[in-house]
Amino acid sequence: MAHPTAADQAPPTHPAGPAHPDPAAVFDWLDTRAEQRARAGLTRTLRSRASDDPVLDLASNDYLGLVRHPRVTRAAADAALRWGGGATGSRLVTGTTELHTELEAELAAFCGTEAALVLSSGYAANLAALTALTAPGTLVVSDAYNHASLIDGCRLSRAQVRPVPHRDPGAVRAALAGHGGGPALVVTDSLFSVDGDAAPLADLSAACREYGAALLVDDAHGLGVLGPGGAGAAAGSGLAGAPDTVVTVTLSKSLGSQGGAVLGPRRVIRHLTETARTFIFDTGLAPAAAGAALGALRLLREEPQRAARAREVARLLADRLTAAGLRAGRPDAAVVSVRAPSPEEAVAWAADCRAAGVGVGCFRPPSVPDGQSRLRLTARADLTDAQLTRAVEVLSRTAPENAFG
Repeated sequence: MAHPTAADQAPPTHPAGPAHPDPAAVFDWLDTRAEQRARAGLTRTLRSRASDDPVLDLASNDYLGLVRHPRVTRAAADAALRWGGGATGSRLVTGTTELHTELEAELAAFCGTEAALVLSSGYAANLAALTALTAPGTLVVSDAYNHASLIDGCRLSRAQVRPVPHRDPGAVRAALAGHGGGPALVVTDSLFSVDGDAAPLADLSAACREYGAALLVDDAHGLGVLGPGGAGAAAGSGLAGAPDTVVTVTLSKSLGSQGGAVLGPRRVIRHLTETARTFIFDTGLAPAAAGAALGALRLLREEPQRAARAREVARLLADRLTAAGLRAGRPDAAVVSVRAPSPEEAVAWAADCRAAGVGVGCFRPPSVPDGQSRLRLTARADLTDAQLTRAVEVLSRTAPENAFG
């Protein structure tokens, strides 16, 4: 995920005066933008799915197969019956229940940090961390492929933002060395969500300590899959509880729920509680989501083998796709990327897979750099060998001719 400009989303400029006397014409520019996206193969549409959708799901982020686990859904239902359908207000007013407090304590203990703060989404967690931990004059060094939520957090931070090449600790060191002192923050995904490759967290931490910078790690795709028992990539890299490291996670992937959290030193969490706008001014996470996440976390602690199984399924999937001649990336966690020849062919390929009973993700610019469209497959700990065989057969049979090689 590169750091793009917003030019393609902004309205055109017009000369001063009544440029649009017809009120119905004020949004005509949207039609022009839609036509441009259509010509580039970048049209996007919403598609509803039924609760009993028979398609084999290789598109969701349900890495541990917990979203429908009876203990998780029962925890969600019990929380809703006890606390109601919503949190009723911001966390600082009425939106903090006992469940939120329990979830924060158990998340921090599981991931090895002093404290945690639960927010309404992983997106909100990233915005909170980036805007509250920076100020004008702070240097933010951001991996060029970081998630959109990190990029938006960089934009909102009012800091000096310097994108650096993907997974390049040397470039991070050079950026920090050129800062000339003052506060600095290095920002990276732990596991990049499209290609499935891992950040060199130990090397990035060493660079940060060499120059006195803090490290912010978005572990959305690492929690539940990487690290000891699924404790996350930071824990797996020896950074759990580090005084200069802050981790953000989402509860909507491995934990099969909704919401996000920031984990780190207690003084960091206190600072976010008192200053982060996406925490202070947002309604708290719904009790059902907090309950589901807590139920999933407790289940993972009892069954840590789920994390290893998700990684194993991803390796098997990548190996078999590669053996079939497709250009599949080597997964560092549970994401398998398969190159598509073009945006249009990626869309058609994904549609053909679905028609054949296998759901896959389709990623095109701006979610990926220009010229790098691909299908994204997500492994699940509960997938069987027969389902993997079926998935590889469908992807191979429906692939464009130039997708091989």
